[in-house]
Parts: sequence; structure tokens; C-alpha cells
Amino acid sequence: MRIKFKTGEQRKFFDKVIENSSSPSLRGLTQFGLNINYQTLKSYYHENRTLPEDFFKNLCFLGKIDEKKVKVRVLKEHWGQSKGGKK
Repeated sequence: MRIKFKTGEQRKFFDKVIENSSSPSLRGLTQFGLNINYQTLKSYYHENRTLPEDFFKNLCFLGKIDEKKVKVRVLKEHWGQSKGGKK
């Protein structure tokens, strides 16, 4: 499942995680054992991609944020898939 924020809220969420974890920057989050490519992390930060649910939970744990208090929309697994072929 994917986590979708309102426009601008995903970046604020990342800023809050960076601040609460005492990380110097976005790249500094990788020092906490997040197995994720930096380019992918930047895509999440710039809101080009939605967050995976397990990565969202890891960020909430890292930033000491209660995930129930964050206003997000949970998208099902194949939310953007369209049916192909002729009917």
C-alpha cells in the first residue's frame, strides 16, 4: 500500500523527521539504516512519488512521530492501474 499526503505536506513531514532525528540533512537520514537510494529519497522529498507504507512507518519511528496523528490517505496496491485492451 502507498501513503499519499496533501500537496506540500510530504515535504513538511520529511523536514519534521529530519529535525526530530537530529539529522543534518536529507542525505543524513541514510545513516540511520534506511536501505534506500538517495535519488529515491529525493523523489519522495520533492513529492514526485508516494511513500510505501513500511517506509512511512520507519520514518515515523525514526522521527518519533505518532503515525495516527499524521493526516494521510492510504492508497490500495494497484490504485493507478488501468484496464488495457479492447472490450
